[in-house]
Amino acid sequence: MIPKSSSLPTVLALCQSLLTPVIAGSLPEQAQLIDQRVFNVLDSTRPPTEFNSTSLFVPPGSTADSLTQQPFHVYDEEFLKIIGDTPTLTRIGHSPKDPLFHEAVVWVKETDEVFFVQNAGAKNAGTGLKKSAIIEKISLAQAAAVSDKTDAVGLVNITTVPSSPVVLNPNGATNYRGQLIFTSEGQGDDKPPGLSVVNPNSPYNSTVILNNYFGRQFNSLNDVAIHPKNKEIYFTDTIYGYVQDFRPAPGLQDQVYRFNPDTGAVTVVADEFDHPNGLTFSPEGDYAYITDTGISSGFFGLNFTRPASVYAPIGYSFSHGTLANYQFFSYRYDVKEDGTFENRKLFAFVNSGAPDGIHCDSWGNVYAGCGDGVQVWNPSGKLIGKIHVGATSANFNFAGQGRMVICAETDLYYATLAAAGNYVDSEM
Repeated sequence: MIPKSSSLPTVLALCQSLLTPVIAGSLPEQAQLIDQRVFNVLDSTRPPTEFNSTSLFVPPGSTADSLTQQPFHVYDEEFLKIIGDTPTLTRIGHSPKDPLFHEAVVWVKETDEVFFVQNAGAKNAGTGLKKSAIIEKISLAQAAAVSDKTDAVGLVNITTVPSSPVVLNPNGATNYRGQLIFTSEGQGDDKPPGLSVVNPNSPYNSTVILNNYFGRQFNSLNDVAIHPKNKEIYFTDTIYGYVQDFRPAPGLQDQVYRFNPDTGAVTVVADEFDHPNGLTFSPEGDYAYITDTGISSGFFGLNFTRPASVYAPIGYSFSHGTLANYQFFSYRYDVKEDGTFENRKLFAFVNSGAPDGIHCDSWGNVYAGCGDGVQVWNPSGKLIGKIHVGATSANFNFAGQGRMVICAETDLYYATLAAAGNYVDSEM
């Protein structure tokens, strides 16, 4: 019991003394324990106008520098299995203003390269309406060669990928039948968003496989994932092209779609989102996770009362090629025979920024790019750790076993850890 007269330092010291010896004695060099009990009660808290989702939270006893110096933050001992004995984080790319390292992080197994894209619509990039964001790639062999360093900027080649025809303002990507599939946000009134298949090898030829919903333009396609069992393409559509001034006002509500490329069928599978963003499936396809970045409306600003959440339907099965019987951790979703979702439940609410890109590891843990880096939850929605970069990470992805590439807008990182990615290719 803590005496009523105890000061905050006394309380902190007592909390530290109660730490689980297993955790305290097992921390790798680049990891630190974040004991949430030390900030359950603070001496003072600032009003929302001064401290909100844009603010970096520094726990008592920590500094911004100390959080960065040991970037693997252990909130629960479950995270130790994920990071292993010797996790590392290396900055391998830097762009002073232009956010070159944004989204669409995808690993090509055959060439051991990772692709990603520039931020479309960012003012410092000049992309969106006047020019398209670019696709880029790196060699994992080069990144691995410098993983013993904390900063290796200039030692890893970052190559522009000239897709042909150009994928206009790409944002999301995944593996697809031996190639890559990118979501395009579109450009202006007459160049609609869509899905494009891109050859990961030169000449990087691209083919549009979808660019409308019964003749109506999508808003700005954002993310894409392949279901591990039915191999169909699921993607999110949201308003970010409009609120970043390179697309017209939306003509559809923000929704999540399913596309069967063999039959051509396009079906809405979920709505009721502010801005559906990242999308992924659990390893066996039993769970779907969708992020909602309703808190952010691009150039229109932030509304801190809107979602910064992950929604998680669970436990679906298949009936005649459709999904059925979703259940959620909260706000339950059932998926009807027509493939739509209902009865949503909440999986997690993010404390920093908004969850954007989202992926699972092979054990079913859930990772999302957030305002301070990559946050990690176990399948029940408990925050167990963070890979802290001290800035927004819109997206990231595993590159097979024990490797991860993290896009943080003006910085690019290579991480090593113990977990493996949930790799899905859609070869039929």
